[in-house]
Amino acid sequence: MQGSGQIIRVIIVSFLIALFLGPVVIPVLKRLKVGQSIREEGPKSHYSKSGTPTMGGIIILLATLIAIATSGYYTQEIWAVMFFIFGFGFIGFLDDYIKVVLKRNLGLRAYQKILAQVVFAVLLALYGSKYSADGTKLVIPFANAVIDLGVLYIPFVVFVILGTVNAVNLTDGLDGLNTGVTLIVMATFSLITNSLRDINAIYGGIAIVSAAVTGACLGFLRHNANPAKVFMGDTGSLALGGAVSAVAVLSNMVLLIPIIGGIYFAEALSVIIQVLHYKRTKRRIFKMAPLHHHFEMCGWKETKVVGVFWIVTVILAFIGIYSI
Repeated sequence: MQGSGQIIRVIIVSFLIALFLGPVVIPVLKRLKVGQSIREEGPKSHYSKSGTPTMGGIIILLATLIAIATSGYYTQEIWAVMFFIFGFGFIGFLDDYIKVVLKRNLGLRAYQKILAQVVFAVLLALYGSKYSADGTKLVIPFANAVIDLGVLYIPFVVFVILGTVNAVNLTDGLDGLNTGVTLIVMATFSLITNSLRDINAIYGGIAIVSAAVTGACLGFLRHNANPAKVFMGDTGSLALGGAVSAVAVLSNMVLLIPIIGGIYFAEALSVIIQVLHYKRTKRRIFKMAPLHHHFEMCGWKETKVVGVFWIVTVILAFIGIYSI
């Protein structure tokens, strides 16, 4: 009960901070003319979003940091997760800054972005191999068992981290979509790890920081839900990808990501399938990728796509909880 009370307090604090930071940060972003450009080949309904402030992920980062800093819980694993949230968020911030402030459309070059992600992914994998709840072991969902990857742990986890971070980034394409999905994913991780805190104190710290991100997403959703007043940009999407990756790695639950983060997986897979199939046949399987745009092009309203994806994530979250 005490752990649950801590979780609730952190969620409330981060939620309120994100809620009240919006009216402060959004006008600043507007004055800086940090506006989102919209893809010409995208759904026509998105054209009206052109110029909406981006880089709103700053709100999520600040709310999470302040909630943790004022929580009174300063364990090693909490600050480790925060380091990787801000590390991946900084990559996104640089990309956003170059694109929308310096007005260089390409932002960071692809190799620069991937190289920076690899650096943080390797650092996270190395840290996880030494300081996670169970070393190089991974929890196997539905099997009530673990597997020790040994020397294969680091390359496997690096691959999962890179896939997760970029999949979360791809999910950021509709008002409130990524925010809501990640809110549910992080709340699930917080619930699972909090239930295990008596087994290993590391789980308690992971539950706290997961709760802080959950509350920050909930507060940010007030500004990001349709019609969005601000977009999170790569600043937010890469930071959230870092958050999901870090809590999964330190709790040894990376194999849960494809389950509770099934929407991320589907979004990324749709892009991979589309690109590979088009290169081979010059034809497209989906009307547009990532997957959320396919449903829009099929005639679904944006709010319907977002709502359905949220519901699917809730269902997957219950399946994930059952699997542990």
